[in-house]
Amino acid sequence: MQTQILTALRQTHDGKVAEDILRRCVHCGFCNATCPTYQLLGDENDGPRGRIYLIKQLMEGNLENTPDSGRKTLQHLDRCLLCRSCETTCPSGVEYGKLLDIGRHIAEKHVGRDRADKTLRKRLRTYLPKSNLFSIGLTLGRTFKPLLPEKLANKITAPRPAGHWPKARHERWILVLDGCVQPALSPDINAAAARVFDKLGISLVTAPKAGCCGAVSQHLGAPEDALDYMRRNIDAWWPYLSRKEGAVEAILTTASGCGVMIKEYAHHLRHDPEYAIKAERISHLCKDIAEIIINENYQQLAPAQATRVAWHPPCTLQHGQKVRGVVENILLDCGFVLVPVADEHLCCGSAGTYSILQPELSQQLRHNKLANLTQHQPEAIVTANIGCQTHLQEASDLPVMHWIHLLDQANT
Repeated sequence: MQTQILTALRQTHDGKVAEDILRRCVHCGFCNATCPTYQLLGDENDGPRGRIYLIKQLMEGNLENTPDSGRKTLQHLDRCLLCRSCETTCPSGVEYGKLLDIGRHIAEKHVGRDRADKTLRKRLRTYLPKSNLFSIGLTLGRTFKPLLPEKLANKITAPRPAGHWPKARHERWILVLDGCVQPALSPDINAAAARVFDKLGISLVTAPKAGCCGAVSQHLGAPEDALDYMRRNIDAWWPYLSRKEGAVEAILTTASGCGVMIKEYAHHLRHDPEYAIKAERISHLCKDIAEIIINENYQQLAPAQATRVAWHPPCTLQHGQKVRGVVENILLDCGFVLVPVADEHLCCGSAGTYSILQPELSQQLRHNKLANLTQHQPEAIVTANIGCQTHLQEASDLPVMHWIHLLDQANT
């Protein structure tokens, strides 16, 4: 793709990245075939190829004198789930996710947002990344749930006790990220992971000062805030990596949305003279829980009786981290029966804060996803991301859980 990006933009770090990505696009349209919003809306501008053109026009200054076009551009960019299914499909290696972040940030500066939208996004950036604040709000929500409107009440999950967390007693140590909303919504996920790893001869430990991975701020138009979260996590983890004895061998995530973000710390901090090298090491050490377990003697965790489950691979796992087929192989080797699921590559509609900002599209996608997940009568739905889990459970009669619970429950 030929580009004529404005000189002022081309000289920036983001401008150089965007121009390189834009020039890889060959207009083939394969991306539209796997784009959830294009399939729902049928509008070229609500598919990756159309959005790429819109970002190109924006960066070339073609929307300077057309405010209406600028607002429509931002609307089309906001409708993107950032599921990255298009990246999996693209034969030219277009890093669409990075381009969209840049394009949306430029569009926000150029067009601006109305007061209600801006306020909502600011509240989400303030509330969600801070685990303690979110936990207090969730506790209050559970207390007054009977008094809340039905739509809001449905989003408030029941408490999930964490259960026992084994003491660190093995020679092998792995750090696990708590994250921001997961400790309040489902503290049992990391505790279950700790029990499973304990059986595998590995101690799972946390760094108390680590928290939000930065994804919430990054995707809500506050990249500088996101960088601060990244630096804080690196500072929290670094002492565990530099110890002469008992240094951890990996940084593990049980939420695939956090995993894809941490694996991109090296990209986001590449120009930071103090953190660039550290970020590169952190990105290299970050692994999804499945990437660790697949290399261990996990067959010992097989249950006595098989369970029929529907597996929902989060977009951040299959498209963002490119981890495909790993969880499936682990579960099959442990005797679980995986029912067929149509359109596994399509997003469930959670997508971080998307279910709040784009509720109608999100609910349509969830309806379609649940229809496919339940078609062959599974006993439960399993996934690998707290956002997907909570979003699907809100409208599902079947239990929705993290897949690590299957291995934990099989040995309790």
